[in-house]
Amino acid sequence: MTHSLRARLLAWVLLPLAAAVAVDAAITYRNASDTASVVQDRMLLGAARIIAEQVRFEEGAFQGHVPPSALELFQSGDKDRVYYRVTTESGQQLSGYDELSLPGVALQHEQPYFFDTSVRALPVRAVAFLQPVVGGPGAQPVLVEIGQTLRGHDAMALALWRHAVSQQVLILLLAAVFVLFGLHRGLKPLLSLRDMMLARSLHAVQPLEVKAVPQELVPLVDAVNEYARRLGQYTSAQRVFIQDAAHQLRTPFTLLNTQISYAVRSTEAAGRAESLRAIRRTVQQAVRLVNQLLTLSSAEADVPMAERHVALGLDAVVQGVLEDLAAQAQAHHIDLGFELTGAAPNVQAHPIALREIVLNLVDNAIRYTPAGGVVTTRIAVSATDAVTLTVEDNGPGIPPELRERVFERFYRLGDGDSRGCGLGLPIVREFASRMGATVQLATATSGRGLAVTVSFAPLAAAAHTA
Repeated sequence: MTHSLRARLLAWVLLPLAAAVAVDAAITYRNASDTASVVQDRMLLGAARIIAEQVRFEEGAFQGHVPPSALELFQSGDKDRVYYRVTTESGQQLSGYDELSLPGVALQHEQPYFFDTSVRALPVRAVAFLQPVVGGPGAQPVLVEIGQTLRGHDAMALALWRHAVSQQVLILLLAAVFVLFGLHRGLKPLLSLRDMMLARSLHAVQPLEVKAVPQELVPLVDAVNEYARRLGQYTSAQRVFIQDAAHQLRTPFTLLNTQISYAVRSTEAAGRAESLRAIRRTVQQAVRLVNQLLTLSSAEADVPMAERHVALGLDAVVQGVLEDLAAQAQAHHIDLGFELTGAAPNVQAHPIALREIVLNLVDNAIRYTPAGGVVTTRIAVSATDAVTLTVEDNGPGIPPELRERVFERFYRLGDGDSRGCGLGLPIVREFASRMGATVQLATATSGRGLAVTVSFAPLAAAAHTA
């Protein structure tokens, strides 16, 4: 499932803006409603003042009428209903609608009191205004009330809100356009990098040469170049491996073809039997070579093992290998020995890799030790819980100046030496490095022969790094 980076960036920019617009729209509606209330209250107060100024005390009675100018303030297309009432302090209603309720609070002279009520089941916003009447007895005031339904108020609030929201939506759309334009311009280097990668040949492993790369793309370019470098090394190693493998396999198959041809031409039973024994040895060597090639290829593959490293008993693995190779050692009259210092230790390793390490070390020692020799496998645990595995023989050994070269694939000390394939120690080092272990070569303690030591990290440290 693919995702558009442009769409993601646009969403991360516009979604917060849209949320802000939504929140602001709610706040704007409240502000618009407050503004409409202020306008309505001012119109109500203005109308109440006009009506109050028309009240007079003449001929012993209050006289008053509602001028048209007082009601013209409320003219609009929203068909609002306007209610008014004029009442003396004694409760006498001079004019207006008796449905309009009294405020129910003590009023101060010329101090308006706004309140919400209802008339004929309709919500009404009203104002009560107490004003003294000029010429009245004892400056007796009159109470002027005027109310208006809320249709005009709601229409004004909605109009103000729509106007404000339309401006915000327009700003949001303009922001989206500018963000899209900015993303198009900003992603050009990334698209150029993509085109450069697509234009590369299948065999190109050279680093990318990008000029004026943006700072944010530098880690990506560096990662691609690092991957290209490692891929080049891996491809080169595989090419050399295939060439070496082909060269190494050519010899046994050529020899096998010659031996088969000799057996076919031979007319004597003894000659044929000797040819068959030679064919068998050649096939065994070829099978071992192929198995070691497959093992080394698996060890060098830059992929994780199928199973995780687990705590394994090293002594059990060594004993299993010694039992498997006992017949081979007996055939060469080799004395196999096993020494364990202290309690049986565990190491953090992959089961197959650990067995291959032990198997190749013991097998190499048996192959290169002359008849009647001794091969000893030792396991020791240091004070820091580091575990060492040592396989020691009393064979010809390896000169110090060549001990690093024997870890090269197919390298053998002498061209005439056909006892091994030159892959055992490379396999050991490769598997050991995968589990954080080290491999060292030294002269055997007897002064003659070779001692190969594999040092494993302490179990707790190995588990932490696995």
